[in-house]
Amino acid sequence: MKFKITTGIILTAFVFFCGVLVLDSGLFEACPERSRGEGVGNQIKPVVLLASEATLEEGDLPGATGIEAGDTQSWGLHTEGRFTSLQAVGGRPKTVTLGSVDPASGFKFQVELSSKGAAVRTATLSEYNDRHPGEGRFVLLSPVSRRDGSETLSMANGDFVFADEGLKLRLDRLDWMCSEVMTEDYSEIVSFEAVIRDAEGKDAVKLTKNYTVMRDSYHLECEMEVENLTGDELKMQFELQGPLGIKREGTRIDARKIVGGFAGADGRTSGMTKEIATPFTGKLRNRLGLRDATKEYEAAQMAYRGAQTEPQRAQAQQRELTALQQLRIRHDRSDVRFLWAATVNKYFTAILRPVPEAGNLAVDWVTDKVARYYDRDETKQGDETVGFSYTIGGGRLEAGGIERYKFQLYLGPKDKNLFEKNELYRKLGFFHTITFLSCCCPASMVNPLAFGILAVMKWMYGIIPNYGIVIIIFVFLVRLVLHPVTKRSQVSMMKMQKLGPQVEEIKKQYEHNKAEMNKRVMGLYKEQGATPIMGCLPMLLQMPIWIALYSAIYASIDLRGAPFLPVWITDLSAPDALVKFSAVNLPLLGKLESFNLLPILLGVGMYLQQKLMPHPSSVQSSANPQAAQQQKMMQIMMPIMMLLFLYNAPSGLNLYIMASTFAGILEQYVIRRHREELEEKGAEGLVEVTAKTGGKAKKKKPKSWIKY
Repeated sequence: MKFKITTGIILTAFVFFCGVLVLDSGLFEACPERSRGEGVGNQIKPVVLLASEATLEEGDLPGATGIEAGDTQSWGLHTEGRFTSLQAVGGRPKTVTLGSVDPASGFKFQVELSSKGAAVRTATLSEYNDRHPGEGRFVLLSPVSRRDGSETLSMANGDFVFADEGLKLRLDRLDWMCSEVMTEDYSEIVSFEAVIRDAEGKDAVKLTKNYTVMRDSYHLECEMEVENLTGDELKMQFELQGPLGIKREGTRIDARKIVGGFAGADGRTSGMTKEIATPFTGKLRNRLGLRDATKEYEAAQMAYRGAQTEPQRAQAQQRELTALQQLRIRHDRSDVRFLWAATVNKYFTAILRPVPEAGNLAVDWVTDKVARYYDRDETKQGDETVGFSYTIGGGRLEAGGIERYKFQLYLGPKDKNLFEKNELYRKLGFFHTITFLSCCCPASMVNPLAFGILAVMKWMYGIIPNYGIVIIIFVFLVRLVLHPVTKRSQVSMMKMQKLGPQVEEIKKQYEHNKAEMNKRVMGLYKEQGATPIMGCLPMLLQMPIWIALYSAIYASIDLRGAPFLPVWITDLSAPDALVKFSAVNLPLLGKLESFNLLPILLGVGMYLQQKLMPHPSSVQSSANPQAAQQQKMMQIMMPIMMLLFLYNAPSGLNLYIMASTFAGILEQYVIRRHREELEEKGAEGLVEVTAKTGGKAKKKKPKSWIKY
């Protein structure tokens, strides 16, 4: 029985850490429910005159124009009819920079804007360094290279659609006309402009896009203006690419995903996520991951373009719509309103929020929200990323009318304190971008605990400005609070160990009557005050606390770049890397580029902890030598497995587990010594001093060790 309890504890710990790794990869994430079509975008044909050759480079289509002489750039398709011929006119290629990477300037970030699609090429944070040596400041957003050699940029304008005619024109291949940067005391502004002309060469639609960066703000303001220059009412919509190209921050687990923010009728916010599908989870989820849904969507588009018959087109169109249902960013409730979408990694996020009119919380002009997975080279790991796009407009714009669409792009850390202090962030629920590893516990239980632990750790950091010391002290405090529960568990296990010989005798006596044997064994345990479930129950009760503590340390932005020891542990969010060397790939460990001492010390601590745990008596061992041998093997294998799992884990996480392990060793030693002293008194004819005995020892009353 003792062997089963010990094995159960070991297997529970093993499943816990395996579950953390698997669950963080998105395997058990709720698969997005297939949704019905939304907005005007579903009334547009998936492939129309210009969509099948969307790049519209020179020579792609008959009649397409390339770069003309002068200061403008244009392309289009010329056929008969007013809007069967469209031409977009912009300017020369140009790159401008807003903000600064110098923290002293007051800017939180620097953005490099490209005239190609009037987009954000890169966004670099001024307060955070890249963790790779020599990389400088952390680049949050970067271009995504496509297989055709082109690039997809954040905030680029994509298809511009004339809904009545079913025509669309790509604007992310056009260099928009760019103005000079206007610098004010607290902000910098730049404007981009493009014009769409009809078949007669007359200006039909004018597009203006303004970017503003302000000091002491994590927001990049973007305002899009669409002006109808014709004498007719037009029904138009356009695609806007969201932030993409966010880097991977986790050393082992890829925490990048798409998060959507929604508000219910009661004003409460909620979030939903779409995980980036790794090759492992992508196979298991069978096209339900973001990666495979994107692949299916792109394959369906290609199939439509290559279809020769109407049934083939219909079949490809249905495939495309099915994949699109999985890619849409939508809530599982129909009574919520969309607020924002974000790309996130372990520590940072880029949140694109459509700004409503004063007094409103949400907008009604974002008709579709679609997530995307990007991977130029499927054979190379590390170049994959995620992004999303909005479909905007769809209403009718009167002749000479102007529609304005305003956006706020948050570029910064996933910091709960920052989100709580800012009234707007708190109202919009930006904290939903912070996700924890809930494992086997409900997120509704783990998240409040994790946020509470982060708050306590930050408060302690104000007194002791070293997060490594804070982690160690916090673990010991938690151990101290949970000591009564742990003590009861250890005492129960020790009692069961002492009852081993009696249990073996009962098993031999009733080996042919299992029901009576179990009854006698449970009666023995009850008589002696030993409860088998107490060996595991305290662990189950403590599990939410340990998972929350684990998650808080794993996901805290405050630990990113935080040092513990000057030479050895200089970044609690990365492996301790005592000695670095050229990267090599090893079985089980994967990519190895440093000698990490912390996980080795952790393995030693776990081995010592296993040695101190109660073991079966000699009678049990002799009665079941095979089980005893298996237990000895587990005592060796468990530390080795944990060493393999945690070798490349963040040093803050290893420090937490190691501190907890050595605290457990100390706790077990104290409990064991206390029980031995009580047993020595019992051997002298005395019983334990308790409240029931009046505070002094009394002679022990002899009683039978089993009742018949």
